[in-house]
Amino acid sequence: MRQEYDSSIHLFPDIEPFDCGYFEQDGHEIYYEQVGNPHGKPILFLHGGPGAGCSPAHRRLFDPEKFRAILFDQRGSGRSKPIASIKNNTTKNLISDINYLREKLKIKKWTLFGGSWGSTLALVYAIENPAYVSALILRGIFLGTNAEIDWYLHDMGKFFPEAHARFTSHIPIEEQHDILFAYYKRLTSTDLKIRNEAAKFFASYENSCATLHAENRDPGHSALSIAILEAYYFMNHCFLPADYIVKNVGYIKQLPCYIVQGRHDVICPPISAYKLHKIWGHNSKLLFVDDAGHSAFEHGTLRNLMLFLQTI
Repeated sequence: MRQEYDSSIHLFPDIEPFDCGYFEQDGHEIYYEQVGNPHGKPILFLHGGPGAGCSPAHRRLFDPEKFRAILFDQRGSGRSKPIASIKNNTTKNLISDINYLREKLKIKKWTLFGGSWGSTLALVYAIENPAYVSALILRGIFLGTNAEIDWYLHDMGKFFPEAHARFTSHIPIEEQHDILFAYYKRLTSTDLKIRNEAAKFFASYENSCATLHAENRDPGHSALSIAILEAYYFMNHCFLPADYIVKNVGYIKQLPCYIVQGRHDVICPPISAYKLHKIWGHNSKLLFVDDAGHSAFEHGTLRNLMLFLQTI
């Protein structure tokens, strides 16, 4: 009997990995897991952040009879060790990890599924390794540009002023002209109390703006890794040349790309998804969700992601 996903929340039932473990790269122990059908269609889940890590709920996105879903916690994230480490942690390193994992698991091609920073990583990986990619399913498009980083740090506050006020309140006014550096300095402090306090404010800013309903949400145990890695990647322009993705989409326009974008996503504004879709051309399909923000688990976004997963 075919297992159906829960129609009320559009997620499949809880599932445990049929395989999990660690692989070592450059001083990092990187956690990965496989769920679903060992002989199913390979699909790689790429989490956001950087630094957010995977959760059991992410496993439930994938039909366990259809997919062989691979999830991994990027360097410094989730169950990978050491947590929140920025040593040997760049976009290039993450791409190398993905290819190592693909070879380790003997996968010839896979579909890439990523949202937010996960969409960035999926696009960069596909541009550099198009022969290993069969399709992309993306959400909350982030193209890794300085304009998007500036939006996040400053202009997001035009829609969530309370969250932005809390975010800036942690930094003395004389340092607020360079809020990113001010946070980065604290997040990389040798004083654990200073790091943890800065991480709480930094991570809760994004978490409070992720859905249509503003609230001061606790980012939980991943606060430190999200804050440190996001600040570190932002300080380094996501380790990408200017407009790298936009300039190189031509290398992957032959691949199917399915994009789900919350109309009211203020973390990753819809213009990036629209720009990517227009450049991609006829192999791209873009769906705007009019009653959603940034989170993958808002009803309309989740429903459309699940529908796209049924089509591949």
